[in-house]
Amino acid sequence: METTMLVRAIVALLAVVTSLATSAAEAPKPNIIVLLCDDLGYGDLACFNNPITKTPNLDQLAGSGVKLTRYYSPMPVCSPSRAGLMTGRNPNRLGIHDWIPQNSGIFLRPGEVTIPQLLKKAGYKTCHVGKWHLNSKVNGSEPTPGDAGFDHWMYTQNNAAPSHLNPTNFVRNGKPVGPTQGPSSHVCVAEATQWLGTLKEGEPFFLNVWFHETHEPVAATPEFLEQYAKEENSDKRHYYGNVSQMDAAVGKLLKYLDAKGLRDNTFIVFTSDNGPETLNRYKNANRSYGSPGPLRGMKLHITEAGYRVPGIMSWPKRITPGQVSETPVCSVDLLPTFCAIAGVDAPKDRALDGANILPMFEGKSITRPHPLYWQYNFSIGRPWEVALLDGNWKLLADKKLEQFALYNLSEDTAEAKDLSAAEPERTKAMAAQMKSLHAEINAEGAKSGNPAPRQQKKE
Repeated sequence: METTMLVRAIVALLAVVTSLATSAAEAPKPNIIVLLCDDLGYGDLACFNNPITKTPNLDQLAGSGVKLTRYYSPMPVCSPSRAGLMTGRNPNRLGIHDWIPQNSGIFLRPGEVTIPQLLKKAGYKTCHVGKWHLNSKVNGSEPTPGDAGFDHWMYTQNNAAPSHLNPTNFVRNGKPVGPTQGPSSHVCVAEATQWLGTLKEGEPFFLNVWFHETHEPVAATPEFLEQYAKEENSDKRHYYGNVSQMDAAVGKLLKYLDAKGLRDNTFIVFTSDNGPETLNRYKNANRSYGSPGPLRGMKLHITEAGYRVPGIMSWPKRITPGQVSETPVCSVDLLPTFCAIAGVDAPKDRALDGANILPMFEGKSITRPHPLYWQYNFSIGRPWEVALLDGNWKLLADKKLEQFALYNLSEDTAEAKDLSAAEPERTKAMAAQMKSLHAEINAEGAKSGNPAPRQQKKE
């Protein structure tokens, strides 16, 4: 009798375990969305203390998750930053050192492993809409977003033309789209939601929505210009309207996710490819009124404002709302993080510069392969071209890695007080780490197949 009862208990227990295992296996994988702006400054959003711009949808998104006050792009300029995001690797390893001009022969090499390629192994459907800027030709002679792992893609090589309004230069799955109606960001979201509507229920997806806003040529519709009617400077009004225009596009996407019941299990990242453009740096940059906030520098600088950008993460099922985090996070962290979310292995046959940041949502520390590293050979703000960030300590160096400046960002966000003389041992130790990474990364970049970098006039 006792044996029979024991057998029944074991059978019941096995049934429960099997049921739990089946439920876990059938649990839908989280969806993933990356919202990337172009040239949006650290201080451009209301939730990042801008006193003028109206960004209610991004404010709500930040409130629903975590606002990252120390979020970094991989480079203070466009194409390399995007390459780093897509691969989890410092862009100098890829031979992408600066923005990619048309017909330059520089592109994201097919040998690189990208986020969508990895997520497809876990059954994800993938889509890219918006700016790409990881090739120099859109005629199919160089890799497209499709070659990088996207099932569906609608993109421009670089900027929306002739402006953000009614752009005509999109290419969808290899074919020119022709004239479109509305702001570029809204065109992108319309394409994204239309694609989402083609997916089967419960089918996990990875979606890139890479806005052209707020890159020049900046243009806003009357609807958004009216929000800043009291601003007498027309160019400023267009910039502020451009930010709100993009925010409204984000709102449309969030509304769609809510209506379809997708929001709760969707991990959303919002950020920018680099810091704000400098006003009048080049012809027609007359509407570049982006704000670096309290940070030093602008786009193309190796100081904080060049690549410290707004960062927001929302995932209602996993991230407690209303958080503000000062933990340093970089876009190179997205690939290993998304792999962890999807349950696939990150590449082990190459150096990754990012880390899985999921532990931070449980109050734990991030384990990095090495300190965060930046190198921009054409940096504005000489002599500095290289930077290393280890916790709160940041080291700047010149091209030859002979001159250094050290800052404690926890006490000196503006990088105003050089502590290298007061902290000689720390400076020496960080300089040694920097030199080691510099040698490794540049040696790999020299073998990338991309042409050697050269100074570009503007981006």
